[in-house]
Amino acid sequence: MVAVAITRLEHGAADLRLRATRMSDANAVRRLLAIALLLEGSSRKAAASVTGMDWQTVRDWVHRYNAQGPSGLSDRKAPGRTPLLTPEQEEVVADWVRTGPSPEVDGVVRWRRCDLAARIERDFGVRIAVKTVGTLLHRLGFVRLSARPQHPKQDNQALESHKKNFADLVAGAVPEHARGKPIELWWQDEARVGQQGTLTYVWADKGSRPRRPRDLRYEWAYIFGAVCPSRDTGVALVLPTVNIDMMNRHLAEISAHVLPGHHAVLTLDGAGWHQEGGKLKLPDNISLLHLPPYAPELNPVENIWQFLRQNYLSNRVFPDYHNILDACCNAWNALASNQGKIQSIATRDWAQVNL
Repeated sequence: MVAVAITRLEHGAADLRLRATRMSDANAVRRLLAIALLLEGSSRKAAASVTGMDWQTVRDWVHRYNAQGPSGLSDRKAPGRTPLLTPEQEEVVADWVRTGPSPEVDGVVRWRRCDLAARIERDFGVRIAVKTVGTLLHRLGFVRLSARPQHPKQDNQALESHKKNFADLVAGAVPEHARGKPIELWWQDEARVGQQGTLTYVWADKGSRPRRPRDLRYEWAYIFGAVCPSRDTGVALVLPTVNIDMMNRHLAEISAHVLPGHHAVLTLDGAGWHQEGGKLKLPDNISLLHLPPYAPELNPVENIWQFLRQNYLSNRVFPDYHNILDACCNAWNALASNQGKIQSIATRDWAQVNL
């Protein structure tokens, strides 16, 4: 047996044993203990027997310890396979996903994994498995989500300007008599719920298309909803139609829930019954801030409606109008009683003001 000496002596046996107690890698712990035994004078054969290693293996780890110290006793991570795509090519794929396919070029209106695999092979000359495309998309931060409708006249610059200048817009909406008061940010919208119901995702066997009931009759009610994310609170009325009289009722209800001494800036869309003047009765403690045209995604109440439909109001048939009313009330009350839910759904990073 050829002797092998430990040339790195800055760590004593006690130090190595202490390091071993703090490590979670069992193999590295055994190697540290073997080195500690050698430093204490044990033979290589004895150190190998105590730590459950072959004496030749102990020799190899002594050489690694001499070269790299305690850190060299941990297993090195295998390099793995060389990626099929370069980082630059992966960024191009990410841009394809964000932009969406071209029906004229790609022949489809939404990306499937097989479509992306075909595009990758066509543009990069790299053949990639469909399953690998899915792994790549997840690694790039993409998940499958249901798309929301976008009006063809939507102005993206107006959307970005509204978010960028939101604090100034809120300040401009506060009337003179409310200057200096604490400001509450509220958001308002209406949702129609009724017998022409909606369907939502459900768990089902792979490859199947599950059936769920959907009524074809025409009777419905409207939820007038408003939320204040910072206070995790909301106010709703279930009403038979949408018009200025119904809106006045909702404004009065919101006004009653604004904290005393505070002023609410209520953000809402440009529907006719949301316009000031005429028959709209605006309470003294509320000001209106209108969204840009065709920009419902700027209103977090849209996400409130999505939550209510997906969890309480879809995949069901309402026998009559009273059942619709009960379902709407129960859904909103379930939302309101779920502490933190409104704040979680409706908070927007860009909708922050300090007035």
